[in-house]
Amino acid sequence: MKHILAVDQGTSSSRAMVFDERLNPLGTAQSELMQCYPNPGWVEHDPIEIWESVLATGREAVTHAGLSGVEISCIGITNQRETVVIWDRKSGVPLHRAIVWQDRRTSDHIAALREIGREPDVQDRTGLVLDAYFSASKLHWLLREIPNGRARAEAGELAAGTIDSWLIFRLTGGRSHVTDVSNASRTMLMNLRTGAWDPEMLGLFDIPAALLPEICPSSGPFGVARAEYFGAEIPITAALGDQQAALFGQLCTQPGMVKCTYGTGCFMLLQTGQTPVASANRLLTTVAWQIGDQPREYALEGSIFMGGASIQWLRDGLKIINTTPAVNTLAATVADSGGVILVPGFCGLGAPYWDSDVKGTVFGLTRGTTSAHLARATLDGIAFQVSELVSAMESDSGIEVSTLRVDGGACASDLLMQTQADILGVSVERPTQVESTAIGAAMMAGLSTGVWADISELEGIRQIDRVFTTTIPLRERKRLVSRWKRAVRLARRWRN
Repeated sequence: MKHILAVDQGTSSSRAMVFDERLNPLGTAQSELMQCYPNPGWVEHDPIEIWESVLATGREAVTHAGLSGVEISCIGITNQRETVVIWDRKSGVPLHRAIVWQDRRTSDHIAALREIGREPDVQDRTGLVLDAYFSASKLHWLLREIPNGRARAEAGELAAGTIDSWLIFRLTGGRSHVTDVSNASRTMLMNLRTGAWDPEMLGLFDIPAALLPEICPSSGPFGVARAEYFGAEIPITAALGDQQAALFGQLCTQPGMVKCTYGTGCFMLLQTGQTPVASANRLLTTVAWQIGDQPREYALEGSIFMGGASIQWLRDGLKIINTTPAVNTLAATVADSGGVILVPGFCGLGAPYWDSDVKGTVFGLTRGTTSAHLARATLDGIAFQVSELVSAMESDSGIEVSTLRVDGGACASDLLMQTQADILGVSVERPTQVESTAIGAAMMAGLSTGVWADISELEGIRQIDRVFTTTIPLRERKRLVSRWKRAVRLARRWRN
């Protein structure tokens, strides 16, 4: 029996899982991450905490599985994307906290580039809209913040990359400075068609090529984890961004298949095969993955900044719930939101609006509004955002979505999933294993090492937990969606 260690380094926590050949989880461990907010709109992580949490959870998962390092065939890594780390190449010491994908400190820089008309060229080359969400402007900021940053980068003294690069560098003892094509496609520095760093984009953001990792396929050799970490040398054979990992974990391997991950944010990807599809609705064209020497595969993506993070706000900000799952119990005590609408623009709005100036806004409060109504409106706000992504993808691709495959922690909520099916009017399919990011990383790593012969073998393993179907008539669905869109329009008009 072969075993795979999957590392899932996310925004809120680091997690490790050990799977067997039937994708049964044998051991798991998780560690929450400290979130740093040094200024309004700034979000940072400690790179050393990330590394130490990955190492600790990996060891714990292997022990929990009752295994030793010599019994682990390979490691697959999946990670929060766009978040960027810069470190000293020789010592391996980070030179600044990681700047997280949610961070908005470079919004003015991005706005200036947009003002001089650079967005069409950026979108054509990278498939991405010009936004502070992506890594390029964050890395530009870091090079200016670090003393002699650009000169040191040009001299080859510094290394930078997304979280996968940072973890592989540490796991291999500094022998591998690499990234995979799916993560590279989220930096706004990679040319979508060539799969290489784009000289024009490097020039636009004043980033030396010597600073960046080598771009590799998502499935293949990335290096070997040192024996001191898990008791044996273990090959790292897969790396891909968390949302691409979830797409693969849901086995959306044919054009037209779509999944949505309900995590800190919500991320929907529509598989488009070997052809990148340009979006007229401000969606992202991104690399899905590349398996070995096979051609790259692409996806359309819609990103929502506040998914589960909206529920965390209820817990940590308003303190109306003690735990995240408690939102379901509270929201279920009322039949509906009582007319309350929450537009969760706490970090601006992502696709299809890409409006960084929007603030979180609540409409429809009355003397009769309770915390339960606000909890219900928070779940509704997640579902309405997802419904807008489905509409945009159908328009761009010409494909009518009939089933939405879901995963991520928040999809465990029956109430949220039923609300989603009602608002969309399509089936919502939840698998037995909802942590598709880790499963996708394990699948990709196992394919690379021969644990499974091909994708068809994996299709015989996937199991469905429940399918949700709509319970409301079309007329009511249209009324609710129209009311939501009106609330978004009003929220976007507010400026501090």
